[in-house]
Amino acid sequence: MNSHCNGTGKQLVTDFYYNNGFSEPSLETKKTTVQQRKQHETSGKDAEDESRLPALEAAYSSILRGLGEDTDRQGLLRTPLRAAKAMQFLTKGYHEDVYDILNDAIFDEDHDEIVIVKDIEMFSLCEHHLVPFFGRVHIGYLPNKKVVGLSKLARIVEMYSRRLQVQERLTKQIAMAISEALQPAGVAVVIEAAHMCMVMRGVQKMNSRTVTSCMLGVFREDPKTREEFLRLTKTA
Repeated sequence: MNSHCNGTGKQLVTDFYYNNGFSEPSLETKKTTVQQRKQHETSGKDAEDESRLPALEAAYSSILRGLGEDTDRQGLLRTPLRAAKAMQFLTKGYHEDVYDILNDAIFDEDHDEIVIVKDIEMFSLCEHHLVPFFGRVHIGYLPNKKVVGLSKLARIVEMYSRRLQVQERLTKQIAMAISEALQPAGVAVVIEAAHMCMVMRGVQKMNSRTVTSCMLGVFREDPKTREEFLRLTKTA
Protein backbone atom coordinates (compact mmCIF):
# COMPACT_ATOMS: atom_id res chain seq x y z
CA MET A 1 0.00 0.00 0.00
CA ASN A 2 2.81 2.40 0.90
CA SER A 3 4.49 1.80 -2.45
CA HIS A 4 1.39 3.09 -4.27
CA CYS A 5 1.31 6.14 -2.00
CA ASN A 6 4.93 7.13 -2.57
CA GLY A 7 4.94 6.55 -6.32
CA THR A 8 6.93 3.30 -6.38
CA GLY A 9 3.86 1.31 -7.38
CA LYS A 10 3.26 3.64 -10.31
CA GLN A 11 6.83 3.08 -11.49
CA LEU A 12 6.36 -0.69 -11.29
CA VAL A 13 3.18 -0.49 -13.37
CA THR A 14 4.98 1.72 -15.88
CA ASP A 15 7.90 -0.71 -16.13
CA PHE A 16 5.48 -3.63 -16.58
CA TYR A 17 3.69 -1.74 -19.33
CA TYR A 18 6.91 -0.97 -21.20
CA ASN A 19 8.21 -4.50 -20.72
CA ASN A 20 4.97 -6.22 -21.71
CA GLY A 21 5.54 -8.19 -18.54
CA PHE A 22 8.32 -10.23 -20.13
CA SER A 23 10.67 -8.41 -22.51
CA GLU A 24 13.69 -6.19 -21.84
CA PRO A 25 12.95 -2.64 -20.63
CA SER A 26 12.20 -0.22 -23.43
CA LEU A 27 14.63 2.54 -24.39
CA GLU A 28 12.27 5.08 -22.84
CA THR A 29 12.25 3.18 -19.55
CA LYS A 30 16.04 2.95 -19.54
CA LYS A 31 16.39 6.69 -20.19
CA THR A 32 13.93 7.48 -17.41
CA THR A 33 15.80 5.21 -14.98
CA VAL A 34 19.16 6.81 -15.83
CA GLN A 35 17.72 10.31 -15.44
CA GLN A 36 16.20 9.43 -12.07
CA ARG A 37 19.49 7.94 -10.88
CA LYS A 38 21.43 11.03 -12.00
CA GLN A 39 18.96 13.32 -10.25
CA HIS A 40 19.29 11.26 -7.07
CA GLU A 41 23.10 11.32 -7.24
CA THR A 42 23.14 15.07 -7.91
CA SER A 43 20.86 15.81 -4.99
CA GLY A 44 22.99 13.56 -2.78
CA LYS A 45 26.17 15.35 -3.85
CA ASP A 46 24.60 18.75 -3.26
CA ALA A 47 23.48 17.69 0.22
CA GLU A 48 26.96 16.36 1.02
CA ASP A 49 28.63 19.57 -0.18
CA GLU A 50 26.19 21.64 1.85
CA SER A 51 26.92 19.64 4.99
CA ARG A 52 30.67 20.17 4.59
CA LEU A 53 30.50 23.91 3.91
CA PRO A 54 30.59 25.08 7.57
CA ALA A 55 33.82 23.18 8.27
CA LEU A 56 35.47 24.49 5.10
CA GLU A 57 34.30 28.03 5.83
CA ALA A 58 35.70 27.85 9.35
CA ALA A 59 39.02 26.53 7.99
CA TYR A 60 39.36 29.45 5.58
CA SER A 61 38.51 31.89 8.38
CA SER A 62 41.29 30.33 10.44
CA ILE A 63 43.75 30.67 7.55
CA LEU A 64 42.92 34.34 7.09
CA ARG A 65 43.36 35.02 10.79
CA GLY A 66 46.64 33.12 10.68
CA LEU A 67 47.79 35.54 7.98
CA GLY A 68 47.03 38.42 10.30
CA GLU A 69 43.85 39.52 8.52
CA ASP A 70 40.72 40.87 10.14
CA THR A 71 37.93 38.53 9.01
CA ASP A 72 35.32 41.04 10.20
CA ARG A 73 36.33 43.76 7.77
CA GLN A 74 33.93 44.43 4.91
CA GLY A 75 36.01 42.92 2.10
CA LEU A 76 36.50 39.60 3.92
CA LEU A 77 33.11 39.07 5.54
CA ARG A 78 31.98 36.49 2.96
CA THR A 79 35.39 35.44 1.67
CA PRO A 80 35.61 32.21 3.71
CA LEU A 81 32.24 31.05 2.35
CA ARG A 82 33.12 32.03 -1.22
CA ALA A 83 36.48 30.26 -0.95
CA ALA A 84 34.83 27.13 0.45
CA LYS A 85 32.34 26.99 -2.43
CA ALA A 86 35.11 27.63 -4.95
CA MET A 87 37.18 24.77 -3.57
CA GLN A 88 34.20 22.43 -3.79
CA PHE A 89 33.75 23.37 -7.44
CA LEU A 90 37.45 22.99 -8.22
CA THR A 91 37.43 19.47 -6.75
CA LYS A 92 34.00 18.34 -7.98
CA GLY A 93 35.63 15.55 -9.99
CA TYR A 94 35.77 13.40 -6.85
CA HIS A 95 32.00 12.99 -7.13
CA GLU A 96 32.07 11.88 -10.78
CA ASP A 97 32.59 8.49 -12.39
CA VAL A 98 33.88 7.79 -15.88
CA TYR A 99 31.10 5.31 -16.68
CA ASP A 100 28.42 7.84 -15.79
CA ILE A 101 30.14 10.36 -18.07
CA LEU A 102 30.31 7.88 -20.96
CA ASN A 103 26.70 6.79 -20.46
CA ASP A 104 25.24 5.52 -23.77
CA ALA A 105 27.92 7.35 -25.79
CA ILE A 106 29.97 4.32 -26.93
CA PHE A 107 29.02 3.19 -30.41
CA ASP A 108 29.83 0.24 -32.66
CA GLU A 109 31.78 1.54 -35.63
CA ASP A 110 34.11 -0.15 -38.10
CA HIS A 111 36.73 2.61 -38.06
CA ASP A 112 40.40 1.66 -37.90
CA GLU A 113 42.20 5.00 -38.16
CA ILE A 114 43.40 7.29 -35.37
CA VAL A 115 40.81 9.54 -33.72
CA ILE A 116 42.29 12.69 -32.20
CA VAL A 117 40.81 15.49 -30.11
CA LYS A 118 43.45 18.10 -29.40
CA ASP A 119 43.79 21.41 -27.58
CA ILE A 120 41.31 20.48 -24.85
CA GLU A 121 41.60 23.23 -22.24
CA MET A 122 42.48 21.95 -18.78
CA PHE A 123 42.53 23.60 -15.35
CA SER A 124 43.56 21.79 -12.18
CA LEU A 125 45.04 22.29 -8.71
CA CYS A 126 48.51 21.13 -7.77
CA GLU A 127 48.17 18.93 -4.70
CA HIS A 128 51.52 20.13 -3.32
CA HIS A 129 50.73 23.85 -3.02
CA LEU A 130 47.01 24.08 -3.88
CA VAL A 131 47.73 26.55 -6.67
CA PRO A 132 46.54 26.15 -10.27
CA PHE A 133 48.18 24.52 -13.22
CA PHE A 134 46.55 24.80 -16.61
CA GLY A 135 47.15 24.04 -20.24
CA ARG A 136 46.05 21.81 -23.09
CA VAL A 137 45.37 18.11 -23.46
CA HIS A 138 45.73 16.11 -26.68
CA ILE A 139 44.01 12.72 -26.84
CA GLY A 140 44.22 10.07 -29.54
CA TYR A 141 42.98 6.51 -29.75
CA LEU A 142 42.91 3.77 -32.36
CA PRO A 143 39.42 2.22 -32.27
CA ASN A 144 38.78 -1.48 -31.98
CA LYS A 145 35.25 -1.61 -33.43
CA LYS A 146 34.01 1.01 -30.95
CA VAL A 147 34.10 4.82 -30.86
CA VAL A 148 33.04 7.31 -28.21
CA GLY A 149 31.21 10.63 -28.48
CA LEU A 150 33.95 13.24 -28.94
CA SER A 151 32.70 15.54 -26.19
CA LYS A 152 33.05 12.68 -23.72
CA LEU A 153 36.85 12.81 -24.08
CA ALA A 154 36.77 16.43 -22.94
CA ARG A 155 34.48 15.46 -20.05
CA ILE A 156 36.94 12.79 -18.92
CA VAL A 157 39.66 15.45 -18.86
CA GLU A 158 37.36 17.70 -16.84
CA MET A 159 36.51 14.96 -14.35
CA TYR A 160 40.11 14.07 -13.51
CA SER A 161 41.42 17.63 -13.62
CA ARG A 162 38.80 18.80 -11.10
CA ARG A 163 40.71 17.04 -8.34
CA LEU A 164 43.92 17.70 -6.43
CA GLN A 165 46.47 16.47 -8.95
CA VAL A 166 49.98 16.15 -10.25
CA GLN A 167 50.30 16.37 -14.01
CA GLU A 168 51.98 12.99 -14.35
CA ARG A 169 49.12 11.15 -12.64
CA LEU A 170 46.46 13.18 -14.47
CA THR A 171 47.94 12.16 -17.82
CA LYS A 172 47.90 8.49 -16.94
CA GLN A 173 44.41 8.55 -15.41
CA ILE A 174 42.92 10.02 -18.59
CA ALA A 175 44.65 7.43 -20.79
CA MET A 176 43.74 4.48 -18.56
CA ALA A 177 40.09 5.54 -18.31
CA ILE A 178 39.73 5.67 -22.09
CA SER A 179 41.57 2.38 -22.51
CA GLU A 180 39.43 0.54 -19.96
CA ALA A 181 36.15 1.94 -21.28
CA LEU A 182 36.74 1.43 -25.02
CA GLN A 183 39.30 -1.39 -25.16
CA PRO A 184 40.92 0.27 -28.21
CA ALA A 185 44.08 -0.84 -29.99
CA GLY A 186 45.88 2.04 -28.32
CA VAL A 187 45.55 5.34 -26.47
CA ALA A 188 47.83 8.38 -26.45
CA VAL A 189 47.56 11.40 -24.15
CA VAL A 190 49.85 14.44 -24.05
CA ILE A 191 49.45 17.36 -21.64
CA GLU A 192 51.31 20.67 -21.84
CA ALA A 193 50.74 22.92 -18.84
CA ALA A 194 51.99 25.93 -16.94
CA HIS A 195 52.29 25.49 -13.18
CA MET A 196 51.69 28.50 -10.96
CA CYS A 197 53.85 26.91 -8.28
CA MET A 198 56.79 27.59 -10.63
CA VAL A 199 55.50 30.97 -11.86
CA MET A 200 54.03 32.74 -8.81
CA ARG A 201 56.48 31.34 -6.23
CA GLY A 202 59.65 29.30 -5.98
CA VAL A 203 61.87 29.69 -9.06
CA GLN A 204 59.34 32.10 -10.67
CA LYS A 205 60.00 31.09 -14.27
CA MET A 206 57.24 32.76 -16.26
CA ASN A 207 57.64 30.88 -19.54
CA SER A 208 58.23 27.35 -18.28
CA ARG A 209 55.95 24.58 -19.53
CA THR A 210 55.69 20.96 -18.41
CA VAL A 211 54.93 18.26 -20.98
CA THR A 212 53.84 14.76 -19.99
CA SER A 213 52.67 11.81 -22.07
CA CYS A 214 51.12 8.40 -21.65
CA MET A 215 51.20 5.93 -24.54
CA LEU A 216 49.30 2.65 -24.37
CA GLY A 217 48.96 -0.25 -26.79
CA VAL A 218 49.96 0.42 -30.37
CA PHE A 219 51.09 3.98 -29.55
CA ARG A 220 53.73 2.56 -27.23
CA GLU A 221 54.65 -0.43 -29.38
CA ASP A 222 54.70 1.10 -32.87
CA PRO A 223 56.98 4.13 -33.42
CA LYS A 224 55.23 5.06 -36.69
CA THR A 225 51.80 5.23 -35.04
CA ARG A 226 53.21 7.24 -32.16
CA GLU A 227 54.95 9.62 -34.56
CA GLU A 228 51.73 10.13 -36.53
CA PHE A 229 49.90 11.13 -33.35
CA LEU A 230 52.65 13.51 -32.24
CA ARG A 231 52.83 15.08 -35.71
CA LEU A 232 49.07 15.62 -35.92
CA THR A 233 48.87 17.18 -32.45
CA LYS A 234 51.89 19.44 -32.86
CA THR A 235 50.92 23.08 -32.47
CA ALA A 236 52.17 25.33 -35.24
